[in-house]
Amino acid sequence: MNVLVIDIGGSHVKLLATGHDVRREFVSGPGLTPKRLLAGVRKLAGDWPYDAVSIGYPGPVVRNRPFKDPWNLGKGWAALNFETLFKCPVKVMNDAAMQALGSYKRGKMLFLGLGTGLGSALVVEGMVLPLELAHLPYKKATFEDYLGIRGLEKFGKKKWRRFVTDAVKRLVAALEPDEVVLGGGNVHNLKVLPPGCRPGDNNNAFAGGFRLWEQDGKDPASDPTSRQRTNQNRIPIKVARKTKTKAI
Repeated sequence: MNVLVIDIGGSHVKLLATGHDVRREFVSGPGLTPKRLLAGVRKLAGDWPYDAVSIGYPGPVVRNRPFKDPWNLGKGWAALNFETLFKCPVKVMNDAAMQALGSYKRGKMLFLGLGTGLGSALVVEGMVLPLELAHLPYKKATFEDYLGIRGLEKFGKKKWRRFVTDAVKRLVAALEPDEVVLGGGNVHNLKVLPPGCRPGDNNNAFAGGFRLWEQDGKDPASDPTSRQRTNQNRIPIKVARKTKTKAI
């Protein structure tokens, strides 16, 4: 089966399909709407045959659909049915979770994506748990305000690096992971990684997108939360389903 992986970022949309080694991309930003996404994909991937699509979405995903519009893109994403948009089977997951899935090796792994914003996910013994740490309070604002691109531009590299190290230390103390993967486009701005961390790679998002469809005996339109296998050591992977809860 040929799969098209779409990684939607705050500054660029990146594409890769089965059987290809070189990704393609186009600019996203605050003006990116679902209509413009579809037009960009058709323009750049029109010569790539594919049977199914994996989408990394920069926000929470519930039951295979965006739960709300992302902070760094245009409007119209909430509750969007991507299968209707692309007219084929589609699996959608948080973009940080998709990169975490592609980065995972063993045990309990915390993923932090240092990009336009701050992506986050936890993988526990093969269970992918999308997180929304970016907008939790940190110092005088939020984690994203200090660790995302706004923090890098406002405070400069030296202070930003200190904030990354401090935030990692706090999150490790709270979540107790076996290792931390720091991904995203700004990880290269770190001279030295915090203790217990290894560098990620944006291309791991594509690995995660392909892994979503690596199911034994499953139809492409089957439930995205079902058991899957990975390329590395054949690790069983599950994606946690987010549900809304009511206050008591």
